Amino acid sequence: MSNGARIGVLAAAVALLGGVAAGYTALAADRTAAPAPQAAAAGTLTLTPGPRLLTITDRHLASVSATDPAGPRIVSTVECLRVYAAAGTGICLRPSSAWSYEVVVLDADLKQRQAFAVPGLPNRARVSPSGRFVAWTVFVGGDSYTSSGFSTRTGILDTRTGTTVNTLEEFTVIRDGAPYRNVDVNFWGVTFAADDNRFYATMSTGGRRYLVRGDLAARTVETLRDNVECPSLSPDGTRIAFKQAIDADPTKGWRLSVLDLATMRVTQTAERASVDDQAAWLDGASLAYTLRQDDGRPDVWSVPADGSGAPRLLIPGAESPAALTSG
Repeated sequence: MSNGARIGVLAAAVALLGGVAAGYTALAADRTAAPAPQAAAAGTLTLTPGPRLLTITDRHLASVSATDPAGPRIVSTVECLRVYAAAGTGICLRPSSAWSYEVVVLDADLKQRQAFAVPGLPNRARVSPSGRFVAWTVFVGGDSYTSSGFSTRTGILDTRTGTTVNTLEEFTVIRDGAPYRNVDVNFWGVTFAADDNRFYATMSTGGRRYLVRGDLAARTVETLRDNVECPSLSPDGTRIAFKQAIDADPTKGWRLSVLDLATMRVTQTAERASVDDQAAWLDGASLAYTLRQDDGRPDVWSVPADGSGAPRLLIPGAESPAALTSG
């Protein structure tokens, strides 16, 4: 993709997200400005599982204590725009030049294991609970069927074998129990189950967005429910945290909600601001997600997953949260 095309993609993405942001400004108007993050703590950042939270601070990997997340943080020299980690494996989406980006797989000591270019702007990143698989989503341009001028590409890498799925669009789609094909199919926001085979993601087609369950071995995805975006599977594998478009219209913003996979019952969380993020589970009971202040500065907030309580500021001046857990 040329630099001019990349600039066009960025402009389109910013315009779309800006329109959504305008729709929910009133919902977040009662939030006061978050305090600045505390000074950096001494120590070395690692992805070794433990009672810490991984984030991005000023485009660099950082970690904080899970028991004192607003306290001093360890900030590394590793630059990332999106990050996630599990079982000592990390994925970092970062610039490789002024207008190109790459996926980098990190070991527990932040050493680069693998790196490869991706054709678009970083959007989502996930690691399977075992650390074996990593997934990413990027915005891309040039698809003639999209009215906005950009779409998404979502890929998955097996870090053990090196096998790569360049795009989930290669998979067979089962929609409402029948095979389905359409040139406008897009995927984003992968989240992995513990068995290193099943995964969940969002699929869009025909103006609708679906939660899909995928099977890596069979290379298939099947729809489960509509109006589910950016799923995040709970540690016990029974619930999906997701952003639900208000009135099924993303221009009205999103409600952070939780889907029970056994009953398909949806519980809306106490967060009333529009959450345009793939939330992360801090544990089996609470979620973490990014909200931006009026000037664009990010903060990580938390809310109970069962609809109780109230949102609370978790990590000021940070984004892309992940609990450093083991598989």
